[in-house]
Amino acid sequence: MDNPGAPADELGDRRPAALGGLRVLPDELVCAILEYLTPPDLARLSCVSSVMYILCNEEPLWMNQCLRNLNGPIQYKGSWKKTTLHLLEHVVGETDELGGKQLRFDGFNSWFLHKRLYRCYTTLAGFDFDKGNVDRKENPSLEEFYSDYDGKKPILLNGLADTWPAKHTWTTDQLLMSYGDTSFKISQRSSSKTSMKFKDYVSYMKLQHDEDPLYIFDDKFGEVAPGLLKDYNVPHLFEEDFFDILDRDQRPPYRWLIIGPERSGASWHVDPGLTSAWNTLLCGRKRWALYHPGRVPLGVTVHVNEEDGDVVIDTPTSLQWWLDFYPLLADEDKPIECTQLPGETIYVPSGWWHCVLNLETTIAVTQNFVNSRNFEFVCLDMAPGYRHKGVCRAGLLAVDDDGFDNVKNNISLDNDDVACSNLLMEEKRCRTIEPGEDPTYRKMDHVVSKNYKLWKNGFTYDIDFLITFLDKERDHYNSPWSSGNCMGQREMREWLYRLWVGKPGMRELIWKGACIALDAGRWAECMTEICAFHNLPPPTEFERLPVGTGSNPVYLLPNCVVKIFVEEGLEASLYGLGSELEFHSLLSKVNSPLQNYIPEVLSSGILYLENGSYKIVPWDGSGVPEVISKCDFLLEKREVGSFPFGIWSKQQHDYRKAGMSTTSVNFIGGTRIWPFMITKRCEGKIFAQLRNKLDWEEELNLASFLGEQLRHLHLLPLPSRNSNFSDIESAVDFNHTNGFVESAFDKSNMPAEWDIFVKTLNRKKKDVSSRLTKWGDPIPSFLIEKVDEYIPDNFTELLYAFEDENDRGKVCKSLSWIHSDIMDDNIHMEQCGDKNSRLSEAVKEANSQCNSSMNGCDDTSIEKSWRPSHLLDFSNLSIGDPIYDLIPIYLDVCRGDPRLLKQLLESYKLPLVKSLYQPKSAEGGDKYGRLSYHAMCYCIVHEDNILGAIFSIWNELKAAKSWEEVEQTVWGDLNNYKGFL
Repeated sequence: MDNPGAPADELGDRRPAALGGLRVLPDELVCAILEYLTPPDLARLSCVSSVMYILCNEEPLWMNQCLRNLNGPIQYKGSWKKTTLHLLEHVVGETDELGGKQLRFDGFNSWFLHKRLYRCYTTLAGFDFDKGNVDRKENPSLEEFYSDYDGKKPILLNGLADTWPAKHTWTTDQLLMSYGDTSFKISQRSSSKTSMKFKDYVSYMKLQHDEDPLYIFDDKFGEVAPGLLKDYNVPHLFEEDFFDILDRDQRPPYRWLIIGPERSGASWHVDPGLTSAWNTLLCGRKRWALYHPGRVPLGVTVHVNEEDGDVVIDTPTSLQWWLDFYPLLADEDKPIECTQLPGETIYVPSGWWHCVLNLETTIAVTQNFVNSRNFEFVCLDMAPGYRHKGVCRAGLLAVDDDGFDNVKNNISLDNDDVACSNLLMEEKRCRTIEPGEDPTYRKMDHVVSKNYKLWKNGFTYDIDFLITFLDKERDHYNSPWSSGNCMGQREMREWLYRLWVGKPGMRELIWKGACIALDAGRWAECMTEICAFHNLPPPTEFERLPVGTGSNPVYLLPNCVVKIFVEEGLEASLYGLGSELEFHSLLSKVNSPLQNYIPEVLSSGILYLENGSYKIVPWDGSGVPEVISKCDFLLEKREVGSFPFGIWSKQQHDYRKAGMSTTSVNFIGGTRIWPFMITKRCEGKIFAQLRNKLDWEEELNLASFLGEQLRHLHLLPLPSRNSNFSDIESAVDFNHTNGFVESAFDKSNMPAEWDIFVKTLNRKKKDVSSRLTKWGDPIPSFLIEKVDEYIPDNFTELLYAFEDENDRGKVCKSLSWIHSDIMDDNIHMEQCGDKNSRLSEAVKEANSQCNSSMNGCDDTSIEKSWRPSHLLDFSNLSIGDPIYDLIPIYLDVCRGDPRLLKQLLESYKLPLVKSLYQPKSAEGGDKYGRLSYHAMCYCIVHEDNILGAIFSIWNELKAAKSWEEVEQTVWGDLNNYKGFL
């Protein structure tokens, strides 16, 4: 350790001796490394040397520590170190050491720390420059705005907020009086969710000296402070918003309350989903900088993930950009800029880069919107792939070398322009990243660098030009979905269909958007061929857009429903249709009551494209059509007359893909072969459309109906395994314990029908931590770290397996068919009379045979009652533990209401465990005797983000200390079920 008390003239520069081997690293990198340490580690490291003491006491470091360890609202204590220590009351014996009087040292100089300190204390009173070069208009007409600005360029508008109460009431003092105890979301560079009570935030603004201050950026302010919504209205220029057709809980975040002190602001970005935005300032001054679409600002790098197209922007803070990068720009390279004053509204068109710096304490409201001018751009941003996303944000800088020549042929450039030197000494401005690569790591390989003239001139932000960068080979239903998209796949499909139904006058535009986001034109061609082959009337204009929110194109015709199987590619689609056809055959064979509640299959087949012409072959699930036998994924001989793509083969397929990343799974894309099925159309509506209209009796009736249908489903006999099943088994990996010792009984004694189920679960367990980490919020990171300790080493433990007196393996659970996907869009409802009907009468009617020939879906009077009539979509059929079927029903249909789960189980009546099970008391403990533990484990290893739904429904569980706490909260009532006979 260096001598901290030595005079500066004796030591000279403290840094070499104080940092030792770390002296070769720049201060910026050393500070970045320190962020990965815990507060106790920082306390110990600060004792190593004087320079380490200085670095370990930096406020930005402690700000990151605080935000990382935060578990609830912030109360700022005057410094981030004090605030962190206040949060870490459990750190015994360290707080006194950390909280002592700070020492001072001479002989250490750091340009990095000096610049950061300057940014913390600089004032911006004279930082507004001039009025800028953004057009200013006094309340223009709608026609003028549409013709000159909408989708074209920014504009500052006066007069739009003159009548708002917010113009006079949105001051810090008045908001403090009305909303002092209201918690608002705080924006900061962390994935965690942070909030502060407004009174605490006002105190923070007065005390802080942060280089990038926290600021309120709350998209839920209307829910926590509904009175604020009455203080303003959407200006008439921006009233057209295609997201308005969605329910409030369905639409993506679109409105924000923004409050921030001097030096805070929004760093360079393009608004989410390529939406447009308006921003009205009520208090203070903001400095805006904007660039045309595709012109990436100096100092900013665009990272585009090649797997799912997710876009990450690496950018300096707003203040840092203005201080360090803006002065480097030549006059012709400077952004469009302006100073926004109170009462002014700025409009930012789709795709424009913008950066905002608060020159003093500001209060503003902003909304993003989709209108007829930017609708196609929003659809393009949701389309799968990455090239077009890079081009939309980084322009021609994102074009790879193979496509660069084609671009040059389509834009106007002089030869001298093309030969000019690379932009700013070959600065790397746009790059793609491999899956799993850290986007903040500035690896210079694979970086696209284009010349200065292209950057300066930008490119035509034209939808017809941008769609040429779409990956034509990507299947729009199967490609990975970007986590950065403004909405999910299900929500996007529902949105497009609602627009199609609700805006008939704009169907030409909506169809263009659907073709971009859904490849709707391809499926329309397929539908035309299917209808012609089966002598069905072709889809009308109203019917030509796929319906529903599922993963396959589904079309509603007057008397039938056509489903084209595309989910996860051709092989998986064949297993989906094949197992569903086998299932319907079994229902008929055993005359199950369940067949009365499943739409009748009218026809099925294979559609394929050969030599430019569509062809169709009928297929009932038995045998292998010739067009399929030529596919290279057929690994084994399949017998004609059996169901070669039936449920047992599907189980093997599910096992093979379990635990594999999306990039490892071969979706057999581009084969131009599509299985399809035609079923009878039911009258009525899906439950998703009626959820908010049902009363309590109707919900209980639905729960009873689902319990009875699950009973019918789980009592069905299992089909005989194909004679080639053993050959299939030998072709796959039997090491399903993943290196763990089986504690129940030897694998050779495992009942064969359970073997594949356990192997699949154990495979899913392999990468469960990384999968949950990738899903991220709202799953608490603390629990993700503990997940491997919670779930069993070997899922055989969940079967209550034992050996009988003859050394034969026994399982105390019943293996059964499971639907796997009973959610609100797979339950059909029909009208059944007046709302005054008694529950007992409704239950009786719900269990009577339904006339499945009824085909309407007209709207009905709210006076009528609804009863469940059919279960839909059996393509996700599986065989396994019946508890699996409770997961989607309880979380999606019942929304976690234990009363509805209890009603369902009272109708279900089947034991979930056989009576011969004896709970363990030694190895494994009693947890295996809890049905709640079984359900929770299945949720954790589920291929879908079930945990995201759990932590969204039970918001309080985000602070849970253990998985056992989550288990008991969500599934504890399942332990009361008398399922042990």
